[in-house]
Amino acid sequence: MDRERLMKMASAVRTGGKGSMRRKKKAVHKATTTDDKRLQSTLKRIGVNTIPAIEEVNIFKDDAVIQFLNPKVQASIAANTWVVSGSPQTKKLQDILPGIINQLGPDNLENLRKLAEQFQKQQPPTSAQPTQDDDDDEVPELVAGETFETAAEDSHAS
Repeated sequence: MDRERLMKMASAVRTGGKGSMRRKKKAVHKATTTDDKRLQSTLKRIGVNTIPAIEEVNIFKDDAVIQFLNPKVQASIAANTWVVSGSPQTKKLQDILPGIINQLGPDNLENLRKLAEQFQKQQPPTSAQPTQDDDDDEVPELVAGETFETAAEDSHAS
């Protein structure tokens, strides 16, 4: 085929506007809620039940804790399945440590011991003598009979 003939055929093709053919098939957009519905139907088949009145769920990892505040918790003991849904927050273990000591089991006590050792290594040794940086932050003592105003006037006069 020669170039003129191809150009003539290309100009005859129209992709829109008045007089063009309509689209035969409508594009169907799937909503993201279908995944959630499918998950809920699968969980219902397993036989999960909602566990009410759970204020907090903590999932312990090696160096961090995934914390859910006021989550929706569902469980199926027979299927050994637990579902925790909500907004998670990843925190360091030492950040939430005082409030979760009673939640730590025997397997996490070793992690707590390692954390305590790391914390002791990070703290600098305290010495009896103050360092030079500490002296800079202190307010100097006033000389008897002098005020800031008189010192400022003296510096302006000279």
